[in-house]
Amino acid sequence: MTADLFIVLVGAVAVAAFAKWRGWPAPLLVTAVALAASLLPFVPTLDIDGHVLLTLTLPPLLYSAALDASYMSFKRSMPHVRRLGVGLVVVTAVAVGVVAWMIMPELTLAGALLLGAIVGPPDAVSAASIGRKLGLPRRVMTVISGESLINDATSLTLVRVFAAIVAGATVTVWQGLWEFALAVVVGVAIGLVAGTILHTLRMRVDDAVVTGSLGLLMPFGVYAIAEHLMGSGVLAVVAMGLYVGSHSPRTAYTQRMQDKPLWHSADFLLESFVFAYIGLQLPAVLRAVVETGAGDTVVLALAVLGVVLVVRPVFVFASYQWGQMWQSVRLRRWKHTVEAYERDPSGAHARVVRRAREKFGDDDDEAAEPRGVTRHLLEPALSWQERTVVSWAGMRGVVTLAMAAALPDLTGNAMPEGHVEVLVTVAFVVTVGTLLLQGLTLPLLIRWLKISSDDERADDERSIARMRRLGNEAGIEFLRARQQKWQETHGDEGSEQFKRFSRALLRIERDTDRADRDLEKVQDDAAAGRLRADAYDELADLSKGWLEVRRQVLLDECRAGNLSEEVMRELFVAMDAEELALDTRGALRAE
Repeated sequence: MTADLFIVLVGAVAVAAFAKWRGWPAPLLVTAVALAASLLPFVPTLDIDGHVLLTLTLPPLLYSAALDASYMSFKRSMPHVRRLGVGLVVVTAVAVGVVAWMIMPELTLAGALLLGAIVGPPDAVSAASIGRKLGLPRRVMTVISGESLINDATSLTLVRVFAAIVAGATVTVWQGLWEFALAVVVGVAIGLVAGTILHTLRMRVDDAVVTGSLGLLMPFGVYAIAEHLMGSGVLAVVAMGLYVGSHSPRTAYTQRMQDKPLWHSADFLLESFVFAYIGLQLPAVLRAVVETGAGDTVVLALAVLGVVLVVRPVFVFASYQWGQMWQSVRLRRWKHTVEAYERDPSGAHARVVRRAREKFGDDDDEAAEPRGVTRHLLEPALSWQERTVVSWAGMRGVVTLAMAAALPDLTGNAMPEGHVEVLVTVAFVVTVGTLLLQGLTLPLLIRWLKISSDDERADDERSIARMRRLGNEAGIEFLRARQQKWQETHGDEGSEQFKRFSRALLRIERDTDRADRDLEKVQDDAAAGRLRADAYDELADLSKGWLEVRRQVLLDECRAGNLSEEVMRELFVAMDAEELALDTRGALRAE
């Protein structure tokens, strides 16, 4: 088994690497090659327990996605994400369950609904890879990725409820809602506690290798603890990842530079294996189809695939219109509240308006309606073209197959003989069908609808230029505050060196090569004794102070809502590279 697992992993990585080299969607190529390879007699068939598969693959993939997500964008898109991640999964489970029960009544309604819960959650890995390659707007990527962060929790909760019913337990609607609420509260609470602990360690332990290793291990532990305490392991891992990711700008730059390649490598390995595993299940599914009767099983699988494909676009467009109507109602209520407050600032509406201003608005603008509140009430608008793309980005993944594989344990082997095989077969057909059908046509759809992020990139460029100007202004003030002390310490000769050093810092983003030469000349002067012996260390402190001031400007602007978190992280990458170069020069000098 170990040798087979290693062979499959190496093969999957090789195919994925070839796909990336050619610029093709790696998940689709890996799945297609695995499907073809599974028919060869010498290719091993992997048989992994569903629980083990979920525990080994889901936590790190979810944590990595949450770590890289923008908390601000995720929060703003929460209405979209909540409707798709919870509402769509429930609607899909019911629609699939009803259709499956009508086609194959012997499954029972509970068993059919269990099938619906299994095929309910899409996997955004392949959709996200296609979207990034083709330049989908950030708001669309946030919705697709955000949905995948929470829909697994909804699906797993529904699967537990319906599996208990199939096993003979009596579960009411209220009990199901209570179990879902408990899973959410416990899962999020555990995730936030774990995130706080990990962030504290990342702030206090000055060793990126140690904290990076802890980051690799903790998603597994958090997932297991949350599941043991009847919480959602998915939400626990997501909450931890969002907390750690949103606070990563406050950690050392070495930590951020360690995280990115570490998690990219982990994602590449796990995603390659996951899609190879999906394709390699074909022989087992073919055997199950033969054993259970090919005709009825195939009809059921194709019908469920059709329902899955139809329900998503209908729900996306209908729920978006409902969301717009509800948004209009909330805006009208807020407008009436503000008008009542303006007529009587001491009335009953005063507390509501003041609290909203403190949380979202402009504290110093008492006469105007707080713009921050209005932004909070408005969810990001999606054009019909963008909604069409979201509607077609419903590819299923390993969670669907893993839950189907875990059915014997979940139901206590209470399902009649042959029913588990039917559900596994349907889950496989839906997974592979959506992966290949939607995955292969999604790029064509995006190009046909002419969706791009050109306007978004132009806004980002303007934001970057503005932040560089603000950062330089803050840096100049910082240097001016240090100049007098420097001159008193190093005299007139040192003052000239300080000016040259300051000009080099201001030039570093416009002409990196020349700035590096200027900085090296000043540092060489310090090393050659033309300045005091401690001048080099002071220059290094000045450089780090210059970087820290500019980073703080980015954080303040992002916190005030004037800068997107994605742009802030892009600028942080450049500043982290500057600090790495500074530390590298210092280390070489020390040698």
